[in-house]
Amino acid sequence: MSNLMKKWNQLSLVKRIIVGLIIGIILALAVPGAAKPVVILGSLFVGALKAIAPILVFFLVMSAISQHKSGHQTNMKSIITLYLIGTFLAGFIAVVASFIFPVSLLLTSGTESVAAPGGITEVLKTLLMNIVDNPVRALYNANYIGILSWAVLLGFALRNAPDTTKTMISNFSDAVSQMVKWVINFAPLGIMGLVFDSIATGGIESLRSYGQLLAVLIGCMVFVALVINPIIAFIMLRKNPYPLVFKCLRESGITAFFTRSSAANIPVNMSLCEKLGLDKDTYSVSIPLGATINMAGAAVTISVLTLAAVHTLGIQVDIPTAIILSVLSAVSACGASGVAGGSLLLIPLACSLFGISNEVAMQVVGVGFIVGVLQDSFETSLNSSTDVLFTAVAEFAKWRKRGREIVINK
Repeated sequence: MSNLMKKWNQLSLVKRIIVGLIIGIILALAVPGAAKPVVILGSLFVGALKAIAPILVFFLVMSAISQHKSGHQTNMKSIITLYLIGTFLAGFIAVVASFIFPVSLLLTSGTESVAAPGGITEVLKTLLMNIVDNPVRALYNANYIGILSWAVLLGFALRNAPDTTKTMISNFSDAVSQMVKWVINFAPLGIMGLVFDSIATGGIESLRSYGQLLAVLIGCMVFVALVINPIIAFIMLRKNPYPLVFKCLRESGITAFFTRSSAANIPVNMSLCEKLGLDKDTYSVSIPLGATINMAGAAVTISVLTLAAVHTLGIQVDIPTAIILSVLSAVSACGASGVAGGSLLLIPLACSLFGISNEVAMQVVGVGFIVGVLQDSFETSLNSSTDVLFTAVAEFAKWRKRGREIVINK
């Protein structure tokens, strides 16, 4: 048994996750009733990630800023620029795809009532209020904008603290990071439970009638992940970007696909950044920030579903309005929460651009929840893997300018 455990631990985490994924599929197809208790493994894994992520972000950011040495350059400006460009281009691609492959929806009246933002002012107000949220409440509710703002302020306030205080904060940061590694080691079991639950509930079969909508949604996200993001990376790195792109998709995208939460995937992304040898002072801020504002998948969802409603209602859209929609979807996506289905509640905001009533817009949201089994998984996978990709691209671009060799381990 000990030899078996040794061989298991010698496998890379990705290979162990693939094994867990295959076992979950087999159990869901062969013995869904008898194997139902494995669902708890997925719930425990996601719950543990969500619980540890806010504390990890708080201590990492506070420690990184308090111990930041003057003259040490970070890449936050480049990373934020990449986040915004990537999100806008994703929304633009979704708009173009929706014109080429128009989708009609079957809209009915009996959708559940869900509170949605009334306008762009409300979205921006919510973002600003999250910055000044009570720090304890921010940690409790996993409000990463609030966590980041207080961690940054505390970090700056502690810049002149005694070395013993900084060491203590660093020790706490290291301890929480170690706890995260323990949690991530249980990823294969967690993925097994999550994929079992996803398949056993029969969600995939229920999506057949929405095939065209899903094809446009998923097609846009795949195109962004495999074409747009690599082009951006190539422009920055001037070398083949696909080894890095595939590594990010493999090691971040897979877990994000099943957790369906950018926030829950923060510890996974932190671990991947460490493996890539990135600057901890940078990624400890850029990764949680990316989980909040880097929402290429959300921009795709908002654009495609909004234009599907527009096409269904027979509303004519000109090119300037389509470009405005791309910008609006990018801005709205930055306000999407990093939890499952977070982007869907911003669809009424985009629909308001075309004068679509809130009642009809909420029916579109209802359609979004129906296709959410796959849409949200692909969306989160794109969002979360891109956080690491752009953080790495910005860092590697700096290495290239300094003549340092860039090596991506497979």
